[in-house]
Amino acid sequence: MNIKPLADRVVVKPLEQEEAKVGSIYIPDTAKEKPQEGEVVALGPGKTSESGDRMAMEVKVGDKVLYGKYSGTEVTVDGVDYLIMRESDILAII
Repeated sequence: MNIKPLADRVVVKPLEQEEAKVGSIYIPDTAKEKPQEGEVVALGPGKTSESGDRMAMEVKVGDKVLYGKYSGTEVTVDGVDYLIMRESDILAII
C-alpha cells in the first residue's frame, strides 16, 4: 500500500460484512448498512500541539476499531477500498 497519511489521520480497511440472509432471502448489497468496523493499516505521525510537540497516536497498526457510520473519506488503491479519517473519528478500539 502506498498511502502515507499526514498529521493525525488514520487509514482504515473496512472489515467485510457477512452476507446477510433473512430466511431464504438474500439482502442485496444496496440494502446493506455501511460497515462500522475496520483494521488500522497506516498512521500519520500525529497531531502537532500549539507548543510544537508531536502528540502520540492512541491507535496502532493492526488495531481493530469502531468508527462512525459516515466517518472518513473513501479511497480505492490497487483495487482495495480504504477509509482515511482523523483519529478523533475513531470511537473505540475492539
